[in-house]
Amino acid sequence: MANTPLMPKATAVWLVDNTSLSFDQIAAFCKLHPLEVKAIADGDAAQGIKGLDPIITGQLSREEIERAQRDPIYRLKVQEPKTRVPETKRRGPRYTPVSRRQDRPNAILWLVRNHPELKDAQIMRLVGTTKPTIEAIRERTHWNSASLTPSDPVTLGLCSQIELDMEVEKAAKYAPPRAEGEPGSETLLPVEETTNEDAMAAAFARPAPKQQPEDEEIDADAVFAKLNSLKGRPVDEDDED
Repeated sequence: MANTPLMPKATAVWLVDNTSLSFDQIAAFCKLHPLEVKAIADGDAAQGIKGLDPIITGQLSREEIERAQRDPIYRLKVQEPKTRVPETKRRGPRYTPVSRRQDRPNAILWLVRNHPELKDAQIMRLVGTTKPTIEAIRERTHWNSASLTPSDPVTLGLCSQIELDMEVEKAAKYAPPRAEGEPGSETLLPVEETTNEDAMAAAFARPAPKQQPEDEEIDADAVFAKLNSLKGRPVDEDDED
């Protein structure tokens, strides 16, 4: 509910001309000084201003005026409007204080590097910049590119952590899925699979060392027999001795 009527001086002119309200009552309702209301009644102020009927505009009811006329101490109250017009949300880059505007290029560089999924419109909403500035920083054609240092916009006070998280979540929601093999395409295993005893035991278990075969006893007769067979001569009994 509005506390100040529309066109307060024009409303005061109408109340002075059409009611018996006191100067204090009219001044309190129209947010004016009582002496200014007295000047309006004397014709010294608000000359040429046409009175505005607050009953027609829906700011006062006739019963409210009559009640105030009967009780000089009573203060008029603005009537609640019957219909509410929704406020239109302002679109476009947010306003950034002059003292923080020099930090915007550093914040843009931080967002471009750490959150490449963010669209230009989202960066514009977060730090209050323009699309040409974002493109210049992306392509390193900004006049101060060599001196820019990536800085978190939340730390710089350009936006809140909640606003940044909301934009990042929105960008991730509509971002196309990464192809297999690309950085970031790997998925984490569920917590249940990585914290159960069997999985942890398998992850930290060391393979058992391979057992070396025991030295076999060398049969000299078999070795000489093999050599003689390769030379093409039979094995003699003297050789066996």
